Amino acid sequence: MDTLKLSPPSSPARTGVWVGIATITLSFAAYTSAMVVRQGSGADWQHVALPRILYFNTLLLLASSATLEAGRRRLEVDWALEALEGRAGAFSGPGVAWLSATMALGLLFIAGQVIAWRGLAARGLFLATNPASDFFYVFTALHGLHLLGGVTALGYVLARLRAASAGPPRAALGAASLYWHFMDVLWLYLLLVLATRL
Repeated sequence: MDTLKLSPPSSPARTGVWVGIATITLSFAAYTSAMVVRQGSGADWQHVALPRILYFNTLLLLASSATLEAGRRRLEVDWALEALEGRAGAFSGPGVAWLSATMALGLLFIAGQVIAWRGLAARGLFLATNPASDFFYVFTALHGLHLLGGVTALGYVLARLRAASAGPPRAALGAASLYWHFMDVLWLYLLLVLATRL
């Protein structure tokens, strides 16, 4: 019965992700505080209308969390069946397809952010145009870079799944899933901050 447990085991990778989450959270909290202070300290703050594509990007990111969970759960079931049947090997079934879809949605999110930046640039809003646009670019670029880290982690998990040389990468998948879901929550927070403060 223990082999069917869906929660990933505790691991150094998961602990490392928690440390990273704490660090990222503190960094974005500091940037948010700096934005609030900067907005109130000068008359040069010009509000920026958020590009509409950000809302579509949000749907992409939320969908990516759903596909990630579908893939993770399917892989856990496959691993349990493999253990019961005493076989081992590379995985290429629905679980891998769901993880691949998650990566694709993450990359589409990044592409959507680039479109948002180009849209702002077309309106004459650049990094140094005014403090509000400065914070928009910094927040979204930092989140995008962190999300690329999540894409890289999922790529590592997929490579391990296809090789299957060292057994199921449960710990790596658990850590990558935790990080990815955090990126979703962080984006929802940033979108709220950007929509209400810019």
